[in-house]
Amino acid sequence: MSRTPFLTADWRYLVMLNYEIAPDVLASFLPSQTSLDLWHGRALVSVVGFRFLRTRVAGVAPLLFHQQFEEVNLRFYVRREMPDGTVRRGVTFVRELVPKALVASVARIAYNEPYRALPMRSNAPEGATEAPGRVAYEWQIDGAWHRVAATAIGGPLLPSRDSEATFITEHYWGYGRLKDGRTAEYEVTHPRWRVWDATTPEFTGDAAALYGPGFVDALSRPPSSAFIAEGSAVAVFPPTTVAG
Repeated sequence: MSRTPFLTADWRYLVMLNYEIAPDVLASFLPSQTSLDLWHGRALVSVVGFRFLRTRVAGVAPLLFHQQFEEVNLRFYVRREMPDGTVRRGVTFVRELVPKALVASVARIAYNEPYRALPMRSNAPEGATEAPGRVAYEWQIDGAWHRVAATAIGGPLLPSRDSEATFITEHYWGYGRLKDGRTAEYEVTHPRWRVWDATTPEFTGDAAALYGPGFVDALSRPPSSAFIAEGSAVAVFPPTTVAG
């Protein structure tokens, strides 16, 4: 595997709303050679909104207006058993929203990821802070604005190794289904993130239109947990192909 990143960026102020979901809802999205990674026997999906900053592709800064932007995604958690007995823990995306058509096109071509370009806006700190307050990421469909948001409380702490926050934030591989049935696998590296506990979580998206009717029940309930991750610099490496 190449150790030259395809993309580097800062991911900052990640609002993470986590929902328990029936495992069979995820079956049709599960890439080959992977299985669901469960948290204490429960399948989870997460609605995640965050800021992309200082984006560079293949070491080159893209056009000015493509270096910082919002993303909102819905993801779930998978694992791949390796021949040597180790386990790679990763995420699979159901839908990813960004405001730039070029960003969506590059991601679809390079990783076959389910990106969609929509008008977006955010309320998140511009720089480092110990108290981000209310953080919100919004997208517009048919003239109406929808959002994912939460309010940070207390101070940011590095979560314990056995916590749900560590489970959510420390899946360092991405897995996606290719059109020919094989699986794309890529590594994402970053240091451990501090997190804030969060109150008043909010998701107002049209779950059926964005993700499919199977997700409506889970995303209509209050999240089972919510927090805001501080984020950091990240590196996303080129994908390799896993046989189906």
